[in-house]
Amino acid sequence: MAERFVLASASPRRRELLEQVGAEFEIIPAVGEEVMASSEPQEAVMELSAQKAAEVAGKLQGEEAVILGADTVVAYEGQILGKPRDEAEAERMLSLLCGNTHSVYTGVTIIRMQNGQTERCSFYEETKVTMYPMDREQILAYIRTGEPMDKAGAYGIQGKGALFVEKINGDYNNVVGLPIAKVFQTIESNWM
Repeated sequence: MAERFVLASASPRRRELLEQVGAEFEIIPAVGEEVMASSEPQEAVMELSAQKAAEVAGKLQGEEAVILGADTVVAYEGQILGKPRDEAEAERMLSLLCGNTHSVYTGVTIIRMQNGQTERCSFYEETKVTMYPMDREQILAYIRTGEPMDKAGAYGIQGKGALFVEKINGDYNNVVGLPIAKVFQTIESNWM
């Protein structure tokens, strides 16, 4: 991709996924407050990704760029589980998820600004994750590592949380935070 490519996120996991595929990009994180109007996980992540991409597009007004905004949530039985506020909330989330199957949704918005025109494409990806049963001591030991505290659903599949994942159905990278193949296939099919 020859155009300026901008990631509208400070997520180290999204950065690592882009680096892993050799993408050349810069990071301009969205910093505005996220407003989730929908309680439907697939709608919520698309709203949040659109807000991030639009905020950064506003900062680059008049420039030519492709801007990537993304947001990930975990949902169990229709309930959205974001990042835990504290250890007690992390324990509650992990207690819900262990021994069950939940969904990980990532919403993606790609904005292309070129020749004074702005085009936008949004989509979401869903991956089903089944976790092994965990007892309270395992949950508390995992929380003590600190890893759950900045992750949607209070676990990281790419870290120590991998020990508790029995199986996934769908895109592994989506659970990490970005369905990288779908992102590039979408860019390719829409604008290349």
